Amino acid sequence: MVVGLGNPGAEYAGTRHNVGADVVVELCHRHGAHLRRSREQALVAEVRIDGRRVALAFPQTFMNESGRSVGRL
Repeated sequence: MVVGLGNPGAEYAGTRHNVGADVVVELCHRHGAHLRRSREQALVAEVRIDGRRVALAFPQTFMNESGRSVGRL
């Protein structure tokens, strides 16, 4: 599982606070996946990298509260 931490909201897009989320989005683009909303307050996707299934997640909580979301994944 790759979890891209960041902060939700347009004001954080493209900032250093969202580098982890940017990595998850880039992995989705490279592997033809789309993030979808889950019940665990996260955007999630699944890709194959070198033949292995990899779960990708971008919690939709602020970084300091991401443990609640990630713990449920």
